[in-house]
Amino acid sequence: MTQSAMRPALPAVPPADGRDAAGTAVRTRLVEIVVPVYNEQHALERCVRELHAHLSATFPYDYLITVADNASVDGTWEVATALAAELAPVRAVHLDLKGRGRALREVWGSSAADVVAYMDVDLSTGLDAFLPLVAPLLSGHSDLAIGSRLHRGSAVVRGPKREFLSRTYNLLLRTTMAAGFSDAQCGFKAGRTEVVRRLLAEVEDNAWFFDTELLLLAEASGLRIHEVPVDWVDDPDSRVDIVRTVLDDLKGMARVARRTLAGRGTVELPERARRVEVRTGSVRQAAGFAAVGALCTLAYLLLYLALRQAVPALAANALALAVTAVGNTAANRRFTFGVTGRRHALRHQLEGGLAFLIGLALTSGAVAGLHAASPGAGHGVELAVLVSANAAATLVRFVLLRAWVFHPRRS
Repeated sequence: MTQSAMRPALPAVPPADGRDAAGTAVRTRLVEIVVPVYNEQHALERCVRELHAHLSATFPYDYLITVADNASVDGTWEVATALAAELAPVRAVHLDLKGRGRALREVWGSSAADVVAYMDVDLSTGLDAFLPLVAPLLSGHSDLAIGSRLHRGSAVVRGPKREFLSRTYNLLLRTTMAAGFSDAQCGFKAGRTEVVRRLLAEVEDNAWFFDTELLLLAEASGLRIHEVPVDWVDDPDSRVDIVRTVLDDLKGMARVARRTLAGRGTVELPERARRVEVRTGSVRQAAGFAAVGALCTLAYLLLYLALRQAVPALAANALALAVTAVGNTAANRRFTFGVTGRRHALRHQLEGGLAFLIGLALTSGAVAGLHAASPGAGHGVELAVLVSANAAATLVRFVLLRAWVFHPRRS
């Protein structure tokens, strides 16, 4: 059950030229910002007033701040309704059940705004990034936008534990789910309302994994996701149960993977909202493939040397190739051939596995031949033979990827 308090009237739609009858320029777009809260009586008023002051002074569009109370048991609802009564662009919504995703689904799904957004109540993310977050959405350039604490332009202050968990989680998303976005859980996101509504119908999670599932679904459906570097300071009073959140996220990833394998990992959207990029320039592809190959070869050699201390050469070679093959296919898919989203990602990995088997045959055959011809050959000679065999396997792999796996007519 949902209660709503003091919802302000939406601004009247101005003339198409963006001026009123007196010829004065007026705001023409509406952005709704949701602030989900649970037992935030102590911080809510300060944060909403700070957000309201910032937007009223700097934001060039109409805005609506919606405080979404997730079944708080303290005085949060009373504070929210008082703010809604005092500040014109603020309203309050109360939900009887907890869950950040549930709150966003409730408000975003019924919003009349052009763009919907949300941010954490602690305002850990610097508000100067909000206009750059929503501007590409209002212009039609992008469909979703996220703040990224892992962007090279970001300035982040937080403890080593949270930093490690965040980077590990996002690395896991990129390696196992082929995610192209860098920061799934930053509480600073926005989307075009018409697109968000279509995605909400397919998103199942109502808690912390909601953000990640929404982004994975959007990317698989070919939508543009814009990233904004942010200034972010960790809230020392955060009451997030990290262990519980991590476990729920892992369960969510497994569920999304099962849904993708079942062919239900995308939504149909208007063609103008879709983005399917396949680079066809052979020179650019070759350069991208060479760069990815160089990094993967380095990783392979380091892994081989480490494994060789414990297992025979053939086993070390097979394990090192297997570990780097998945990353190589994912990196070439994204950076060499420009294929984004999760559409056909599993098929690409399986077909890329054929190139892996060919590489395994070539390199294993080379090692076996070396040991047959020179049983006492050292590790240095093994590496030289492996590099030569890998060069041949690399050429075969590039031809297969370009002419078959990622051919434009198939991708």
